[in-house]
Amino acid sequence: MNEFMTVLISRVNWWFYIILMVVGLYGITIKKNVMKKIIGLSILQTAIILFFVSIGAKRDATIPIIEHAYDSPHTAYQATQYINPLPHVLMLTAIVVAVATLGVALALSIKIYREYNTLDEDEIIQQIKSNNELDR
Repeated sequence: MNEFMTVLISRVNWWFYIILMVVGLYGITIKKNVMKKIIGLSILQTAIILFFVSIGAKRDATIPIIEHAYDSPHTAYQATQYINPLPHVLMLTAIVVAVATLGVALALSIKIYREYNTLDEDEIIQQIKSNNELDR
């Protein structure tokens, strides 16, 4: 039990990311306003990016630039002291995708507001249904 508590306390930042993910999912699934859904999506994306960046971090490690020749006897030992750059690089790509997604979502919400004069999901669906009934 003591080992379990040590892991829980040492990973307190993961609990913060989990809370952010739950808040983002709540915003996406429960809220009826399109802007609140977009904000929830942005919070969820940010939480995932923070989580992956924290996975790539290592205490007392350095950037992965080899300072010594490959034939050095200490090269194998030093390899464990480098930070893995892959999660950071992937999250840079995720940040670009998140910004693009946010831009498209905001543009679509502007179009929705201009078309239906509301951003409430229920009112939009009701207007679509009433327009379909009028077309018949």
